[in-house]
Formats: sequence, structure tokens, C-alpha cells
Amino acid sequence: MKRIAVFVLLMVFSFGRVLAQTEAKEIKEQMVVPLSEPGKAFKVIAHVMHSSLRVVGYEGKDVVINVTGEAHKRDASGGSGSNASSGNASSGSGGSGSMRRIGGNSGGEITAEEDNNTVTINTGLSRFSMIEVKVPQGTATLNLGAINDGSIVVENVSGQLEVNNVNGPITLTNVAGSVVATTVNGDVVVGLKSVDPQAPMAFSTLNGKIDVAFPPAFKANLKLKAEHGDIFSDFDIEVAHDKPNVNKSSEGHMYKINIDEWVYGKINGGGPEMMMKTTFGSVYIRKGK
Repeated sequence: MKRIAVFVLLMVFSFGRVLAQTEAKEIKEQMVVPLSEPGKAFKVIAHVMHSSLRVVGYEGKDVVINVTGEAHKRDASGGSGSNASSGNASSGSGGSGSMRRIGGNSGGEITAEEDNNTVTINTGLSRFSMIEVKVPQGTATLNLGAINDGSIVVENVSGQLEVNNVNGPITLTNVAGSVVATTVNGDVVVGLKSVDPQAPMAFSTLNGKIDVAFPPAFKANLKLKAEHGDIFSDFDIEVAHDKPNVNKSSEGHMYKINIDEWVYGKINGGGPEMMMKTTFGSVYIRKGK
């Protein structure tokens, strides 16, 4: 099995010059991760602790990672000072190999490893402004996660998308396939241009709205809940009659459903299960183009 380890390509001398400056400067670096089998299905796993994450499809064959961070001056003891510590920009010792350190008051690290068309990106506890991942426009499996005050954005990607955030929103634009999107504090906004007719999907948040647009012919069995909000839909939802009573009214071009319990229903005769849940927010089920 072909195995390739690729580490962030941060030029040592360039980075050392940035650290030597008297003020913090934004740094931007890029690395290219070749796939073992270009043109075939691939997977990207990316989990960040202190960063926003953006994944976008492009017309290329490699996975390209752009890192934006902030470098600060250091003294030899590791604190702020007028002299840069050369150890901060080197490959380091103790088995760190070609790993580089960038960004944040205490530096930062990011690694990427490719194995059999699976690219794994890890930042550990490091802090960055943005990590952008450009992926080929093919069949992709994305497993993305963020924790502290970072947004997750995905654009122009097709495949299986699993996206988890904690303190930040999730925005998926012009995507296709199946989606599982969960956050705690933030909105979940998704625009699906096409869906996998066999795959279940789920969208949930605690503090925020859920706003998802589906193709007009979308079919699903629905399980919906907005504990302290409302549910709106462009689709004519066939509400299950064996469930609690539902107050359904029309407001403009959308239907409004009021209920404190789960709402069960069908869109276009039913299909795979789709779950949407928010505690403090509303649910919007839109009919896309």
C-alpha cells in the first residue's frame, strides 16, 4: 500500500524573518498533497481546535491546503522580545521530522498525511485564522470538525459530508450528495443542488436556525423539531395523522407548522429519513432551483 506523509511547507528562513520583526504579521503558506490515485474517490479528514475551516471544490487533481495565521516575535526564552529564536522555525528535535511551527503567541503546527486517497489534516491545539482546503471536483467523503469560535464552510463539493462544529456556524453552498451537519452554537445553512436518493440526512443545532434548500423533486420522510421556534417550508409537507395534532397555516408562499413535539411527515411521497432539530431557533425547508 502506498503511503505518503506530507507536512506543511513553511519556509524556514522566510518564517524566521517574520518572527524577527517587531510587530505581528499575518503569514500565508501553502502545501500541495498529491493523491495516490488521482481521479478516483477520495476522503478528507480535518479537525481543528482554534481555526475556521473552508473546503472548496476546484478543477485540479491534488488536495491543496492554504494556511493563514499570525506570527509574533519571540525572545530566546520563548517570550516576547526583539530577538527571534531560531528554534521556533526549525524542524525541531525529538522526532518532529519536517514539521514546522507557525502562528499564534506560542507558535503552531499543522500536519497533513495522505494514505490510499485519504488525507488527514491535524492542527492539535494550534491556533490559526483560516485553513482552506481545495479538493478535486470528484466523489468526496468529508469528515470535518471545529471546536472554538471557528466557522466551517464547504462550497462546490459532491459526496458524503459529515460536518461537526461546537462554537460556530456551518455553511454548505452548492453541495451534492448527503449531509450530516451538527453544531451547538451557530446556524446551519445548507444549499443542496442534488441529493443521494438512498442516504438519510440530519441537521441539528442548539442555539441557531436550520435553513436548508433542497431540489424541487426531493423526497424524504421528515422528523422535525423546533422547541422554541417555528418550522417553515416551501414544500407541501404531508404530516403524519397518527402523530400529535399539528397546527398548520400558510404565511405568504410558505407553510408554518406549530407544535411542541416532533413533527413527522413526508415530502413528495416520502423517501430516506431526514431529521432537523433546533432548540433556540427556527427550521426553514426551502425549495431550491
